[in-house]
Amino acid sequence: MASHGPVLEKSETLKLRNQFIGSSCKLFFRSDPLKIVKASGQYMYDEKDNRYLDCINNVAHVGHCNKDVVEAATRQMAILNTNARFLHDNIVLLAQKLTSIFPKPLSVCFIVNSGSEANDLALRLAYTHTKNKDTIVLNHAYHGHSLAVIDLSPYKDGQGRDNPEHIHVAPCPDIYRGKHNVDNCSNKTDFGKKYAEDVKAICDDLKSKGRGVAAFFAESMMSCAGQIIPPPNYLKNVYKHVREAGGICVADEVQVGFGRVGKHWWAFQLQGDDVVPDIVTIGKPMGNGHPVAAVITTPEVAASFTNMGIEYFNTYGGNPVSCAVALEVLNVIEKEGMRENATTIGNYLKSKLLDLQKKHPIIGDVRGVGMFIGIELVKDRITKVPATAEAQHIISRLKEERILYSTDGPHRNVLKFKAPMCFNKDDADELLSKMEMIFSEIKDEDTPMRISVSAEAMVDSANGPLKSIHLPGESFESNESHELTTNGKVQT
Repeated sequence: MASHGPVLEKSETLKLRNQFIGSSCKLFFRSDPLKIVKASGQYMYDEKDNRYLDCINNVAHVGHCNKDVVEAATRQMAILNTNARFLHDNIVLLAQKLTSIFPKPLSVCFIVNSGSEANDLALRLAYTHTKNKDTIVLNHAYHGHSLAVIDLSPYKDGQGRDNPEHIHVAPCPDIYRGKHNVDNCSNKTDFGKKYAEDVKAICDDLKSKGRGVAAFFAESMMSCAGQIIPPPNYLKNVYKHVREAGGICVADEVQVGFGRVGKHWWAFQLQGDDVVPDIVTIGKPMGNGHPVAAVITTPEVAASFTNMGIEYFNTYGGNPVSCAVALEVLNVIEKEGMRENATTIGNYLKSKLLDLQKKHPIIGDVRGVGMFIGIELVKDRITKVPATAEAQHIISRLKEERILYSTDGPHRNVLKFKAPMCFNKDDADELLSKMEMIFSEIKDEDTPMRISVSAEAMVDSANGPLKSIHLPGESFESNESHELTTNGKVQT
């Protein structure tokens, strides 16, 4: 693959970044950040042409620098790029294609630039349509960085934020370590119905105060919360309770849409054909790295917004280049059978990871659908104490083996897989082989883990770097290095 090579030495690039880029804009692997200069498919390359297997990028959905997507972008860019107030084919063809892969009555599109912007607009639509403001979200959720959607993101609450009075947080539907889980409930529990009752309780409380619900706003599968797959019957029951309270239902598919779950285009469809949101937001993979996103809603909700009498205009949203890119992403997914690949490779990976779980007690849970898989690490399967330090060690060791991986969840102990959809069986076998090796290293009591937590904690998740790690009887700050042996003793 041709490359012009880096203009600056890595040290100079880092120096200039530290000088001119806001310090709150974090890097992966901060003690020794990667300088990535090119990429292709599921591989990324540093300035020394070292190849890394990418298990992180759900943005490069159909593969980095996909030839067809690049050609679509450059072809349109060479002809015209302007705002959507001019009539153009690309925006209407994109809207037609998008609505064809959504269930009815989701048939009206607003094209925007990012997932945050899509969620911000979805919230405006909900407020306008219901004339209510009280909004129900899930604990540990993340919906973006605008002022409005930060309020919908309890994932940020660890940074000293308080929830606004109109935001109501329901428990995360995590059946492994959540409020209702496999250990504190019977094996006959309908977890979907049980977690939905927590949402109903919020609706009932608001009704008792003479207030109505604007929206239930949730990711169809929760990424930042630690790859959480809602249990069956959850959305079906939640949507019923919310609609009875006068609210509408928003499905955030920014992280998990576009066939990542395999057999469906959208993750909410895993909950059944009778589960249809009122609004869906999409982004990240939509442009394969190009900034484009969308809100898809019903004619009724869209009409309420129109009837406000205020024009909605977005300078870049729906421009011809962005729409050409998004159209080609959809074409590539279909042409290259990427949904089918997500099912095949996802099932294979999950099966092999369950085999690893049998051999390594540190693996408390393996969960996921398609190419969206979480591996939750624990120090003890009974107490479920999060193995946070070990998780950071594993992603650091994977980096040494030239595999890019990350962690998430409120305890940063969930290894999350969300690779480009062209990830293949050879890639899966490489990943599994390296994981087996590293898990075996941890299991070996004679092998201490050298961890610089601040340095190697991945910060791809929205809430920034892990500030400290808490172990039983121990706490160490993120700017210290330690040796942690497998019996949990920390040596400075």
